[in-house]
Amino acid sequence: MLTKFYIEAHVKNALQEDMTFGDITTDYLTNEDDVMHCELNTRTDGIFCGREVFETVFKVLSDKISINFYVKDGDEIKKGQKLADIKGPAKYILTGERTALNYIQRMSGIATETNKYQTAIGNAKAKIADTRKNTPGFRAFEKYSVKAGGGCLHRFNLSDCAMIKDNHIKYAGSLANAVKKLKENISHAHKIEVECDTLAQVKECLNCGADIIMLDNMTLDEMKEAVKLIDGKAIVEASGNVNLSTVKDIAQTGVDIISSSAIVAKAPTLDLGLDAL
Repeated sequence: MLTKFYIEAHVKNALQEDMTFGDITTDYLTNEDDVMHCELNTRTDGIFCGREVFETVFKVLSDKISINFYVKDGDEIKKGQKLADIKGPAKYILTGERTALNYIQRMSGIATETNKYQTAIGNAKAKIADTRKNTPGFRAFEKYSVKAGGGCLHRFNLSDCAMIKDNHIKYAGSLANAVKKLKENISHAHKIEVECDTLAQVKECLNCGADIIMLDNMTLDEMKEAVKLIDGKAIVEASGNVNLSTVKDIAQTGVDIISSSAIVAKAPTLDLGLDAL
């Protein structure tokens, strides 16, 4: 969950960026006692996300703005649906409009894209997960959105989980040596994941006692064989060549997790609008 103090700090920085020297349009067009009533509407179908962030933008600007939401994070929304009523000082609604929409359009877009992938998986046990290909400074919001869309989260940052990739293996001299060095130094609370390109590496991972084995850019037949080899001794993750047309076939190989940067990096923003009445 996103904490209130994290949201508020992030929102304040966003508003500061947008109105360093005020809002020279709104400041000269409105008076302090002008009242405005708006609706938040969706212009397309999707999954809504970012309610508390949206509310915080206006709360930071004025405690006189009231917002009545009709949806919550993770809800399916339909084109033309009213999502919320907003009423309060026109000065602050107009000033905060773009920043508030930027948050929820991006977050709802990610939640929507994630939901498409998880839905495409069908009845298989696999869950779609994000990667570290995030927007700098916006990672917490993107990961929250993945969760709201029905996905699961990969490691939050470099200190969450040890992930051994091909360059780590080359540097350490061997896969086994890399795992050994990590086991000697990391906390008992951290898992070790190894990225494998071949079935031979999968077998080596099993001998080393890796917790998570990532099948990187393997064929469907290779993934099926890897799942048989692993046989529940480690969590199996598939990555590479994951899109809406391939994700179901990948899931049916029996993997536990399918990670894809597309659910965040390629997610389009959802078309939401704040319409004055």
